[in-house]
Amino acid sequence: MDTTTTVIVIAAVLAALVLAAAVAVLVRLVRTRRDLSRAGLPNGPRWVFWGAVLYFVLPVDLLPDPVYLDDIGVLLLALHHLRAPLRGIYGHKSPLTTQSKETNHPFDSYK
Repeated sequence: MDTTTTVIVIAAVLAALVLAAAVAVLVRLVRTRRDLSRAGLPNGPRWVFWGAVLYFVLPVDLLPDPVYLDDIGVLLLALHHLRAPLRGIYGHKSPLTTQSKETNHPFDSYK
């Protein structure tokens, strides 16, 4: 194999890895929005979610498509924005359990 072929193969492998990371973040974003909706918790404006999904899918990007770093950044910002209302409601604690002020025992806040 000559040098050009080696460089092309390495670039293709790196592009495939970055694409796999972008798809993983997209799946996490979709699952987070679905889980928040099912739990009846706020999940932010719809345009943030759909804007991030469209930015990932559409070919118009800040960087060319073999470099998915801008797509990953937009998806991570949307994921951060979806989780922001939970940080405001629950602080830095887990939303699943809280402490009872009277008995100082943990209890499930969704029951």
